[in-house]
Amino acid sequence: MRMWLVNPRLMCRQHLLGEHVELHMMVASIVRGKSLAGYIEQGLIDTALIERRHLELAREMERRGYRHGSELPAFQAPAAGRINRARNLSELKRRCKKCAARMKDINHKGHRETQT
Repeated sequence: MRMWLVNPRLMCRQHLLGEHVELHMMVASIVRGKSLAGYIEQGLIDTALIERRHLELAREMERRGYRHGSELPAFQAPAAGRINRARNLSELKRRCKKCAARMKDINHKGHRETQT
């Protein structure tokens, strides 16, 4: 499970939808009382940002014409974790040619790479 926390417009379809699914997996783990300590320690998730990030991803999905009908269930989790967005942006660009192409195209249009 991972939260990229990069601007959703920069993400290819696979990574956009993948992060969305992983947020649902995180919440399901929290609701079931499963530990996310390993993900938190590795800097892969930030529990305080789950709901906001889900909303950002859902908005981008809808902007692209994808249907979004999966709201997060109610959950409570102590704020934990910290994500290096700049490192994630570089990693996503390195891993995925489609994301890298979107980043290049959007940057040429004058948009910012990282979340605000």
